[in-house]
Amino acid sequence: MDQTRRRQYRWAGALLLAQGILMEGLVFVGLLVLLAIGVPQELISERADVFALPYLQENLYLMMGMSGVFAALRVLGAIGLMRNRLWGLGLSLINCLVTLTLMIFLLPAGIADGVLSGTALVLMLFARLGRNSEGQPRTLT
Repeated sequence: MDQTRRRQYRWAGALLLAQGILMEGLVFVGLLVLLAIGVPQELISERADVFALPYLQENLYLMMGMSGVFAALRVLGAIGLMRNRLWGLGLSLINCLVTLTLMIFLLPAGIADGVLSGTALVLMLFARLGRNSEGQPRTLT
């Protein structure tokens, strides 16, 4: 594998790792803290407008729990990608596609998710499909 490809995979993995830890993992840790100190969900929902859709805003603790699942999958995929594992590429591609599909429902936080996942997706696709073994751009024909 050439250096450009490796660099693209590493950058994509780093973006996904940062997104998984900072944007999703910390939210899950926040949920654990809020539950441990006994803060009711209604108190948080009333004071913090996190999502544009009322259903998501009303179920904020469930959304924070779901964030933990996304964090685990994203971090696992990023680690696999950075270790040059094909399963890491597959898992990371799926994570990015799911995130880009759901980002419209998760506004305004979905914008940052979309930027990070979209950038990582482009990097992974460039690395995998961008050039052939001779260094020439791959074409459809």
